[in-house]
Amino acid sequence: MDPSSDIILDTPYFRIYSDRRIDRLMGTETVPAGFDPTTGVTSKDVVIDSDAGLYVRLYLPDMAATGTGSRRSPPNDDDDKKLPVLVYFHGGGFVTQSAASPVYQRFLNALAAKAGLLIVSVNYRLAPEHPLPAGYEDSFRAFTWTTSAGNGGDGDPWLSRHGDLRRVFLAGDSAGGNIDHNVAMMADDAAADRGEPVDGEAPASRARMEKLWGFVCPDATDGVDDPRVNPLVAAAAPSLRDLPCERVLVCAAELDSLLPRDRAYYEAIKATRGWRGRVEWFESQGQDHVFFLFKPVCGEAVALMDRLAAFFAGKTE
Repeated sequence: MDPSSDIILDTPYFRIYSDRRIDRLMGTETVPAGFDPTTGVTSKDVVIDSDAGLYVRLYLPDMAATGTGSRRSPPNDDDDKKLPVLVYFHGGGFVTQSAASPVYQRFLNALAAKAGLLIVSVNYRLAPEHPLPAGYEDSFRAFTWTTSAGNGGDGDPWLSRHGDLRRVFLAGDSAGGNIDHNVAMMADDAAADRGEPVDGEAPASRARMEKLWGFVCPDATDGVDDPRVNPLVAAAAPSLRDLPCERVLVCAAELDSLLPRDRAYYEAIKATRGWRGRVEWFESQGQDHVFFLFKPVCGEAVALMDRLAAFFAGKTE
């Protein structure tokens, strides 16, 4: 049997082979941007770099419903009537899904309407065709493109007219949550000391993470103790002090194998001396990884959406 055909990681979402091939079992379907009659949200795609395939999908809610006037009105200089801006990074293990995936189109339409957000969903390059740090670089570039919109940059008119760039949030799920942290920290490629397993993490979960990380980031020398995937290792932990956020909300699901890592990240931020922000925890009981994408109307997904909307509105638990 050809060793190159050996499966080294088999998940419900993708299958990885020893020769760095991948079968994407889901996340390849796409839907066009446009008006969503259910939520009243309009989306459109904006290309940032055609050569790299980097684009963003913008989501603009019904401005009348959010009390900010018409979408078609002239530029509005009253910042108090503009919308908070959310830069969102999709999940998929760094290897699948896109900003045009139906599950993200549905979720972000609903979130934009519920929370009154102008959302910038980033379509970053995927591994293994484009190993990390390509996805980090694309995501950071999209973030800077977004934040420069109000400073004479080349951003889209939706951002300059309707986005309040004093209130910019970062968010992501699964791999997108990792990208979220790395973009916020402007992560570099510094090596880290090898650390102990995350408290409470099952050995099988750590093994899966090792295999996936070695696949998507072949230049990593420290496995899952690379600070880009584990910001809690000794050399990286002090950098949490410089986390450039006023507030952080860490959301997790009770049955998710990544729960120990999520909780450890929350506890590390909470315990970091010198960081002046506020960190909050929200756990969805009885649910598994990214459940809200596939069961959007279940009670826990509705509760999660309510908590997100409250967080973006500045409300705390």
